Amino acid sequence: MSDLVEPRTAEITYETDTPVDYRADGAIAWITMNRPAYNNAQNSQMTYALDDAFRRAVDDDAIKVIILRGAGKHFSAGHDIGSPGRDVDKSFERRLMWADHVNKPAAEMLYTREHEVYLGMCRRWRDIPKPTIALVQGACIAGGLMLAWVCDFIIASEDAFFQDPVVRMGIPGVEYFAHAFELPPRIAKEFLLLGERMTASRAEQFGMVNQMVAREDLEQAGRTMAEKLAAYPRLGLWLGKQAINHVEDLRGKRTAMDAHYHMHHFAHAQNDLTTGDRLGGQDAKSMAAANKKQAGVS
Repeated sequence: MSDLVEPRTAEITYETDTPVDYRADGAIAWITMNRPAYNNAQNSQMTYALDDAFRRAVDDDAIKVIILRGAGKHFSAGHDIGSPGRDVDKSFERRLMWADHVNKPAAEMLYTREHEVYLGMCRRWRDIPKPTIALVQGACIAGGLMLAWVCDFIIASEDAFFQDPVVRMGIPGVEYFAHAFELPPRIAKEFLLLGERMTASRAEQFGMVNQMVAREDLEQAGRTMAEKLAAYPRLGLWLGKQAINHVEDLRGKRTAMDAHYHMHHFAHAQNDLTTGDRLGGQDAKSMAAANKKQAGVS
């Protein structure tokens, strides 16, 4: 008996053909997530478009610095778990050496897919040989954290907040598990286990945010930092970045993520077995409602 299954089909309606905008401005590449109607929730369409944009910036020798930002009110509400463009079961041209996920049964399907589009892509972007800056406004939730954390610098607006609420789904944090490297252990536990919002000002205290500015000053703050970086030799920036990333890996960042990835997918499988839903019965609407209630937001 074959262990393959027929690919699942679901109706997908993309609201845009360009979920990511790319603009080169001198030595700076501006990469903008462009799903503001859904708070820049990350479906696969967006994820692969981000990879294309990062690749374009890497391949262009005129580009010295890359800035990542989100259009609209929020940087990113995380992974897409509820828009008409949710495309979990769709096949894409894969970028890493993983099999396609769409014809895989049960837990193997999600385990295979997320190796590519979440953990694999984030590791790939973290190692980009050019400095990267995330400009964060509003919400930076769950999958949004992953996109900010892979960048070398984070500049946040005063109204920005950071949150990983997926313990509510019975899942121990997002796939790119950098929590205990971005925050001290007890603060990381508070952040993960309580799943509450962390303000930009508090994140700055722990070094997770490099700089906090008024929202209207966010773009200029990114430009100012990028122009300073662009004045330095390209190889020196790359080697300096590699050196610090290497120290993080010596401290166990990569192996910690490998271990956590299996815990993450054990949780998905447990949800499927006990509730019939890999997200534990949660969706975008229920998660948003719970987060607003917890934060006292109407």
